[in-house]
Amino acid sequence: MNLALAAGITVSIGQNTWSIGWNVIMYLVIALIVGVIAEFIVGWRVPFGIVGAIIAGIVGVWLMTNVLNVQIDGLNDPVLYGVPLIHGLVGSIILVAIWHLLTAGRRPRRRERSYRERAY
Repeated sequence: MNLALAAGITVSIGQNTWSIGWNVIMYLVIALIVGVIAEFIVGWRVPFGIVGAIIAGIVGVWLMTNVLNVQIDGLNDPVLYGVPLIHGLVGSIILVAIWHLLTAGRRPRRRERSYRERAY
């Protein structure tokens, strides 16, 4: 029995071809880890669970590497599969914190029931 690992998945629709390889899969895994760590640091969850954490990680990396392009002297940012980890974490923290500031007052609060309203 021979087992073969594919180098990736290729999807062709019409004249468009997309290729998803290990680099894309690892990018998503690293974005998930960075997004979850950012959620724990801020203390606020983004919507859609794991998918939201992945989106926060991807947008955080993009925010810090392409939009703000912040360089810190003396900091050797470790890069794993093309993802700068510290810049991605800082960008994700910024993104989750902004989300928290925008949605903090919109969450319905539970009302404490009085002594007479409690059912025994």
